[in-house]
Amino acid sequence: MTSEPVDRRDVEETVRRLVEEVTEWTHVAVAEHRSGGTEFQVAPREIGHVHPWGLLDVAYPRALRDVLVEEGHTGAHHVLSESGWTTFYVEGSHEYEHARRLLRLAYLYHVTVLKGTPAGAEEFADVDVRGELDAMGLSRRIRSAFDHR
Repeated sequence: MTSEPVDRRDVEETVRRLVEEVTEWTHVAVAEHRSGGTEFQVAPREIGHVHPWGLLDVAYPRALRDVLVEEGHTGAHHVLSESGWTTFYVEGSHEYEHARRLLRLAYLYHVTVLKGTPAGAEEFADVDVRGELDAMGLSRRIRSAFDHR
């Protein structure tokens, strides 16, 4: 978080852009979140949700979440601090790519799990998880946590 005042219009525009992009990802469904904002789902799994004021909650397995928090990529969830959920505050357009990356990482994790099911192996065959993870330049610790699901 920065010490600069937050421009609410910039935050709202950044969230709008994020929702617009994630909506276009293969296999992503969008719904209204029960606490307001927009929820992103892959099959029956919620990968995360974002509120218009910039609060982004993302679902990871606990081991991956722990590494992401320890490395400073995101914070523990603002309410469910002992869960795999994280909270990241989007404070403007300068954080768009980081927020998108956090959601994409969750998307790739959940697709990996779904690919391990008989129906999911075929349904999600078009997502090159390994290739995307390689292109992201992730730390060894993040890759390790991801690989040991």
